[in-house]
Amino acid sequence: MLTLNKIIITHFKNYEFNSFGFTQNVVGICGLNGKGKTNLLDAIYYCCFTKSYFTGTDSLNVNFNKDGFRLEAFFANRKLQQKVICINRGTGKKEFSLNDVPYEKFSKHIGLLPVVMIAPDDIELITGSSENRRRYIDTVLSQVDAGYLQQLITYNKILQQRNSLLKKMDEDSNNPMTILEILDEQMIAPGKFIHTKRKEFLKQLIPLVQKFYHLIADNAETISMEYISQLNENDFAGLLKQYRQKDMMLQRSNCGIHKDDISFELNEQVFKNIASQGQRKSLLFALKLAEFELLKLKKGFAPLLLLDDVFEKLDNRRMQQLLQWVCKENGGQVFITDTHRERLEEAFDSLDVEFQIIEL
Repeated sequence: MLTLNKIIITHFKNYEFNSFGFTQNVVGICGLNGKGKTNLLDAIYYCCFTKSYFTGTDSLNVNFNKDGFRLEAFFANRKLQQKVICINRGTGKKEFSLNDVPYEKFSKHIGLLPVVMIAPDDIELITGSSENRRRYIDTVLSQVDAGYLQQLITYNKILQQRNSLLKKMDEDSNNPMTILEILDEQMIAPGKFIHTKRKEFLKQLIPLVQKFYHLIADNAETISMEYISQLNENDFAGLLKQYRQKDMMLQRSNCGIHKDDISFELNEQVFKNIASQGQRKSLLFALKLAEFELLKLKKGFAPLLLLDDVFEKLDNRRMQQLLQWVCKENGGQVFITDTHRERLEEAFDSLDVEFQIIEL
């Protein structure tokens, strides 16, 4: 079982210097808005994933008027102690180490300390663009399959080069076509690999999402999901040739796994067209708990579960169904934030679980 025992935060977001010790598997974090509840969860996530859950720009994670930040976290997994240190010196580069051994590639850390986060803006996973849903798939697969992460890094790098070349080709008509053909050839293998892995992942994910949706919503509504990809019915090499003229005209790549998506249906109708707020939130939590369950299955132990401000997002019945599972049945360590200490204590007492409350 993976647990976080302690975290020391220096100059990260609104924290100057703070140390937190965690003694229970169920941890409630309470305080008024602006006190740093979400930032504490993000610091934990950062130590697991080498980056913030909320922003890809590290300068936004540095405390006001400070030059950088430092995070130090002490984990335990099957009695094995894991000390993680992240140092950002404000120079645009950061250092990441495990048990005082620096990483040459941060990607090597991904999956060692699996984590699932649920935050208020995650509803974009249901209602937002396809990029949100691809990121969801990639976040899970990257934690269970190091090969997937490397292929994804390779694909995105080639895609960036290809898009850059397409813009230059429009500016310079003498730019040789052979470079584009070489990049197309390089894209095919990682693209096919990622497509295959995503297809396998969705087959495992869909029944879990359906199970958790029924658990949280507590009704007989039918949820269905489908993996949408241009590669489902087409050969990638043929697609690249087919779209080449369009790509050159629009100066960007219009086919490939970077266009993949997931569609949702409720009772055989397009989900986001008819779903209520409660149904959308139930599906969001079902997706995240399915992510948790898959990570637990693949890793052999439960990941950390970080729940930010969930009491404001679900009605009492759905909240009880969710807490029953996350606090009593999931077998991992869970961190839950709320503005009201009494609400946290009442919820945990009703579940008859041992818990710790941290007030900010």
